[in-house]
Amino acid sequence: MADIDDRWYRKGPDGEDIPTPRHGQGSRWLLRWRDPSGVQRKKSFKRKAEAQKFATDVEHRMLSGSYVAPHAGRVLVDESARQWLDAQAHLSRSTFARYEIAVNTHIRPRWGRVQLAAVTHADVQQWVSALAREYSAASVIKVHRVFSQIMSWAVRDARISQNPADGVRLPRPAPPDHRYLDHRQVTELADACGTSGLVVRFLAYTGLRWGELAALKVKRVDLVRRRVLIAESVTEVNGELVWGTTKTHERRSVPLPRFLAEAVAHLVAHRASDDLLFSSPRGGVLRVRNFRRGVFDRAVKEVGLTGFHPHELRHTAASLAIASGADVKIVQQMLGHKTATMTLDLYGHLFPDRLNDIADRMDREACAPDVPRE
Repeated sequence: MADIDDRWYRKGPDGEDIPTPRHGQGSRWLLRWRDPSGVQRKKSFKRKAEAQKFATDVEHRMLSGSYVAPHAGRVLVDESARQWLDAQAHLSRSTFARYEIAVNTHIRPRWGRVQLAAVTHADVQQWVSALAREYSAASVIKVHRVFSQIMSWAVRDARISQNPADGVRLPRPAPPDHRYLDHRQVTELADACGTSGLVVRFLAYTGLRWGELAALKVKRVDLVRRRVLIAESVTEVNGELVWGTTKTHERRSVPLPRFLAEAVAHLVAHRASDDLLFSSPRGGVLRVRNFRRGVFDRAVKEVGLTGFHPHELRHTAASLAIASGADVKIVQQMLGHKTATMTLDLYGHLFPDRLNDIADRMDREACAPDVPRE
């Protein structure tokens, strides 16, 4: 426990504590205690009341497990951010790259030379509010999430007692403005893409993410059952192709409409099982930037869908499936969402409103004549 020395002390020429019998210039009260790791600590105060208050706080924090050594928070945010990044080896390369960009672009320039203990909740709020005036709500939320994780890391490392990024008011993201193509528009866009039109049709009727389509191999296609097994994904990170599992790290089976299966049958003929189903003109991985630059963007402009992105074909697949009668669990499985809640959050407005149907059914049952009991 903390112990307050009743004698006055002053600093000696070598920084040592020298007892002094009276209150002279530079003298003070000295508080000594051992921290949870057994290290001897001390802190001086001009007034005994201040020493007593600090001693009570130290004892409380040690008993509650929230104790932080007085000098622990002097570590700079830059160092803590670097240590945190080094510990993120479990993340995918693409996710790690996004975190690294957030740290280098937004966090280090503002907080790098600031000590952890000097970061206040109010300062974080001001910083987030300033970011919100320059960037989209989604981008600000992602940057704040990374910063908050760095601060939480410092809390767990006993550098600071609490996370100053907790409870910060974040900008509210606008509802996503998805565009959904109908069957006719999909056909027009696919035709405008020429020999690459099957890529458009495949995305629009399966809902695959681009990385999943680019990684899809012939051996994953089952033309008898009209299914494709989605088991891996490939992503371009800083110009380098990184292979890995799907976004949710789970495999899933996706159905193929008959017309699409027939088109794919011609594509897989005479190909090896490990060949890519879709590839670049030179036989390599089909990269989305090259596909857009070489084919897609021109076709989009030609059919009057300016600004349409390949990822919006995934939204199109969801809308076409729902319009065809698929329930939320089927759409969830098809798209590879982690939960049905996520599917409803994104596409709930597309499901038909059947409230009146339920009310009419209950009305018929309530008003039906009594059926004689046997």
